[in-house]
Amino acid sequence: MAKVIVVTSGKGGVGKTTTSAAFAAGLALRGHKTVVIDFDVGLRNLDLVMGCERRVVFDFINVINGDANLNQALIKDKRHDNLFIFPTSQTRDKNALKREGVERVMEELKQQFEYIICDSPAGIEHGAITALYFADSAIIVTNPEVSSVRDSDRIIGILASKSRRAERNEPAVDVHLLLTRYDPVRVAKGEMLAVDDVKEILSIPLLGVIPESESVLRASNTGTPVVFDEESPAGRAYLDAVARFLGEQREMRFVTPQRRSFFRALFGRV
Repeated sequence: MAKVIVVTSGKGGVGKTTTSAAFAAGLALRGHKTVVIDFDVGLRNLDLVMGCERRVVFDFINVINGDANLNQALIKDKRHDNLFIFPTSQTRDKNALKREGVERVMEELKQQFEYIICDSPAGIEHGAITALYFADSAIIVTNPEVSSVRDSDRIIGILASKSRRAERNEPAVDVHLLLTRYDPVRVAKGEMLAVDDVKEILSIPLLGVIPESESVLRASNTGTPVVFDEESPAGRAYLDAVARFLGEQREMRFVTPQRRSFFRALFGRV
């Protein structure tokens, strides 16, 4: 049975689109047919992060409005047969996300895919609420800073009250925490919240810790999900998070300062 996963946060700039791309690619690498949808109507970036911006002809809103069918709008990733991208409109506003139309498209996607990843806009406006409404699972992306964590707490409350599962009195949305841009050295200096601090505040299971890494920016700029970079600590951390989501036990890496070898320090590998 297909599962809908929303990647969300209360604050912008925490890495939702990077996470959506990495998580979708990670599931595809594990053999699961996966589609990632951009819900940020008017400000789409998923096509850039996935490296398919020149291949966009039809989009999510075209399909909702009946101007194109689903297969016309879906873009198959060139790197992996199990991975598909569903871009949204760059010119419409978020009110174009009509719930009835989104529901119809979601039901159609469930006939083709095992996992449907919804890349949500930040905050609690219409696009974000629509993205989380149909979720079976949610990945709350937050940075180790007080404002980001506080806003994430608000999103957890909305998931518990405004999702379709909440409206129907069904089992609650399965909520997970993903901590991004984590730097153990800065944590030790008191410049960032520690993992345990964030866990204590939000009280949801920790899915993964993604270390601060230049490879994330490099991956975004080249249109390649960071999980395809086997040398990247961030890529390995995302793959660990995917494995945990699928029920595997994995050690939580990158949460303590790492000693750098002479050659890594010399050549600046991150």
